[in-house]
Amino acid sequence: METKVCIIGAGPGGACAALQLAQLGIECIVVDKAVFPRDKVCGDGLSGKVLTILERIDKGIGERLQQAVFKMDSWGVTFVAPNRIGMDIPYRSGYQQDKSDPRGFVCKRIDFDNFLVEELKRRPEIRLFEGVSIDKYELRADGYYLSDKEGKFQVKADLVLVANGAHSAFTKEVAGIKMEPDHYIAGLRAYYKGVTGLHQDAFIELHFLKSMLPGYFWIFPLPNGEANVGVGMLSTTVRNKKVNLKKLMLDTLATDPIMKERFKDATLEGSIDGYGLPLGSKKRKLHGERYMLIGDAGFLIDPFTGEGIGNALYSGQIAAKQAAAAIAAKDYSDSFLNSYDQEVYRILGPEMEVSTKLQKLIKYPWLFNLLMKMGSRNKQLKELMTCMFHEVDLRKRLGSPLFYVKLLFNR
Repeated sequence: METKVCIIGAGPGGACAALQLAQLGIECIVVDKAVFPRDKVCGDGLSGKVLTILERIDKGIGERLQQAVFKMDSWGVTFVAPNRIGMDIPYRSGYQQDKSDPRGFVCKRIDFDNFLVEELKRRPEIRLFEGVSIDKYELRADGYYLSDKEGKFQVKADLVLVANGAHSAFTKEVAGIKMEPDHYIAGLRAYYKGVTGLHQDAFIELHFLKSMLPGYFWIFPLPNGEANVGVGMLSTTVRNKKVNLKKLMLDTLATDPIMKERFKDATLEGSIDGYGLPLGSKKRKLHGERYMLIGDAGFLIDPFTGEGIGNALYSGQIAAKQAAAAIAAKDYSDSFLNSYDQEVYRILGPEMEVSTKLQKLIKYPWLFNLLMKMGSRNKQLKELMTCMFHEVDLRKRLGSPLFYVKLLFNR
């Protein structure tokens, strides 16, 4: 087969790129080694970025997501400091008065990713191939030649959008981006039923427990009385301190006075699964001759929250627009595709820089304790933190040491 654009991976980043190309009237081929619906180990949180991007591509997709029964509307996040002082930070001030337009959701990836795949199937411009693994990729003068191991499935593409996740062989072998423990989180995810004390408006919870620093423990409420429960920690720490994440998580649920109470009648549904998160805490080259890297394959996960879905969608849309420009100019060179990196880092860069600073601040529990203590008493600070979900410039203040000095002296 021949195509202008071949997208490897039909997860959120790849699906978003394909849908944006379809809106621009550009046909593409999407290939994924899985057959959907398929599970994906993840925290299952969808930030406001997800709906924003889908609505920008096509209002109808946003409307269908809003109406979907597999998700739960989430209105904010609860941060809990090592001193156990917690603070609820809504995604929008005054949301209690108007719940007609939720921006955050929690839903299992098996459902969300399948929703996007169903959207791909609606579009005649998109040819989707499931259960096919692209194992060979050869760059020639006239394009990329892609095939499975046996060579039974073959595609020639002018341009390749690589969106096949954190363990992408293309990312390692062609782009030369390797896993670095300083920029990688080791995570565990489990599903529990019957966890008590969940927020009535389905706030997601991030607990910065002393035993887990510089990582965190999370509880994300899901429909049907379930919760996504997990722990994430920098790979360097896991390696240096020889941390057994599974044991740490189970010990916390069994012995931590607060968690023990909340989980006393909870039951584990299924297994506890591990996964890795390649972080955007380091700037990398996301393109080359005739290719661009999207989402986790481009190491674009938020270093502080661990959120990857929103950034995958953003990079997918940017890649699709850059692909359209390359097709129009008939230029698929490394230098022409440089605009992709510039746009990704213009939009996502400031946020990831701030998140990298915040990630480093987790090493200092007293700072977190101070922030929560003051935030729980100070209405102005709480409102500032609410705004930070939307205002990257405001979030920069949280990454500045001067901000904490001023807080200490109450100025």
